[in-house]
Amino acid sequence: MLFKNEEHQQRFMHLVAEDAMHLKDVERQVLFYILSGNHDLYQKRHNIYDFSEHMISPECLTASDVDFSTSSKALIKLGFNLYNGYSDTGISPLDIYYSLDEANYNLAQESINIRFGMTNIYQQEQITEQHDDEEWDMEM
Repeated sequence: MLFKNEEHQQRFMHLVAEDAMHLKDVERQVLFYILSGNHDLYQKRHNIYDFSEHMISPECLTASDVDFSTSSKALIKLGFNLYNGYSDTGISPLDIYYSLDEANYNLAQESINIRFGMTNIYQQEQITEQHDDEEWDMEM
């Protein structure tokens, strides 16, 4: 998983812990990856996902008690769709990607990679090599 920065990773881990998510739950991983990678969505996470019921809150997209930018709504729709196939108007790739800036585009792209098991192979190899190097250093 490619995190934007350390804060993104920390927020992701916080969401995983708050939900008591199973680490192999790819659908929630993707949703939490998106929520933790966007400051606005992270701040409004309790409107987007019900942590006590462990389910998305699609009504957040039309409710008047919380305001989302067009970009935030696009990321929410993508997260919901990757989570459980959620669909409504404006959820085509063109609709979603059209409203994203570069940072949110990269967040959306990586979330799709995570959902379909296409995470960065190079990064995985680096992590494995780093782990192997650490073991080698410990043996010396």
